[in-house]
Amino acid sequence: MAKVIMVQGTCSNAGKSLLCAALCRIFRQDGYRVAPFKSQNMALNSFITAGGGEMGRAQVVQAEAAGIAPDVRMNPILLKPTSDTGSQVIVLGKAQGNRTAREYWGSKRKLLPVIRQAFDSLAAEYDVIVIEGAGSPAEINLKQDDIVNMGLAKLVNAPVLLVGDIDRGGVFAALYGTVMLLEEEERARIRGLVINKFRGDVEILRPGLSQLEELTGKPVVGVVPYGQFDIDEEDSLSARLDAGPVPALLRIAAVRLPRLSNFTDLFALERVPGVAVCYASRPAELEGADLIVLPGTKSTLADLRWLRESGMEAQILKQHAAGTLVFGICGGYQMMGETLSDPEQTEGGGEMRGMGLLPVDTVFRTEKTTVQAEGVFDAVSGLFAPLSGLHIQGYEIHMGETTRRNGAAPLTRLTRTDGTKTADGCQAENAYGTYLHGVFDAPGVALRMMQALAERRGVQLDGAVQDAAAYREQQYDLLADTVRQALDMEQIYRMLEETT
Repeated sequence: MAKVIMVQGTCSNAGKSLLCAALCRIFRQDGYRVAPFKSQNMALNSFITAGGGEMGRAQVVQAEAAGIAPDVRMNPILLKPTSDTGSQVIVLGKAQGNRTAREYWGSKRKLLPVIRQAFDSLAAEYDVIVIEGAGSPAEINLKQDDIVNMGLAKLVNAPVLLVGDIDRGGVFAALYGTVMLLEEEERARIRGLVINKFRGDVEILRPGLSQLEELTGKPVVGVVPYGQFDIDEEDSLSARLDAGPVPALLRIAAVRLPRLSNFTDLFALERVPGVAVCYASRPAELEGADLIVLPGTKSTLADLRWLRESGMEAQILKQHAAGTLVFGICGGYQMMGETLSDPEQTEGGGEMRGMGLLPVDTVFRTEKTTVQAEGVFDAVSGLFAPLSGLHIQGYEIHMGETTRRNGAAPLTRLTRTDGTKTADGCQAENAYGTYLHGVFDAPGVALRMMQALAERRGVQLDGAVQDAAAYREQQYDLLADTVRQALDMEQIYRMLEETT
């Protein structure tokens, strides 16, 4: 069975996901077969595996860092919020329906055998399992029946690294308070403390580290510096979403929907030199954009209502009429159509008028489409005609079925991994839509789109776009090098030996 180490945090966004990715890459560099694991994840950014299973994006990143293919066993339970009090529950990659928080809480212990089987099967195949916790282990109102933090650590006998985020302030109180709120048996599982996202001279920090070690009885095994790593992020806490405008030759405005999902689709556009992507939540932030992107959403109908009530829809329609290109992906594509109907109560029921930018109609169904696909752009009209025939590859995650009206032109032609072929999406004038996540990722796609926009604006884009796969590998190595230098890896390896 594999050796095990677990990373828990004092709060959400303490840096657990990236630290786990770094450890996965470090162990791989050191010659181990390593796999990530997170028993329960709550996120709207997800991924579809080759087998058609859905899993959280963080474990996909960690699997890539480990040099292995993503597998739903690495994230056996995924919760995708549909409202403030409910989520879609996905078990081993398959949607099981929507549950309120109370309903899920009352039944989650029944999922322990699923978690245990997924973990044990991975542990039988790999040398090391790097486990990520969720939120904080010191949420004392939620500790009963815990399946993702200390409850899981006990189940699989994992030593724990506890991580605190110094960038947001109060890291000593957060680490000390977390340790003190734990029960004695749980406290004993913590083998080391890590301070993450540090800026400045670490020598100034050392007196505090010594006091923290005395107060908690736990060694500080590392101070990880704040780093600029261009690695896919998982949730709406991403700093990308709050970044202000930056000088650029071209500006892409991505609509920041309330239930925004899979905004990683935009990262390929960000990597084109001279292009800036901003996430817009107010109508004024859309003005002057060269391209408006409507990304995916977990709740299309609710977010369409928000577009309408916030004035964003009116601004999008105004700019579209003036010639601005609009591109929709998944839920964003559905919104751009003529009608949306929900006869099976998938999103609460009812019918809505769409934005009318594309001649398509969407009907929501309870059965979820989760599949990888690849193909080509069809004969693309308008400014994006240079995309015609380019290879594309990605995945679909959607509840709805969308049909084109009156022989309207598709945007892509795809072959899914289940063998089915489909004419996907739609195009009309300067509006484009597709169900394919990752549509901009394939070599040449993002660059040709941006070059077409640049020619229209009368500017020249300089610089090459690095191969996406090579770029990701470079970023994982940079992350691993930074974390390896910051952590006492001898202590980390001693912790691993405790689980043999």
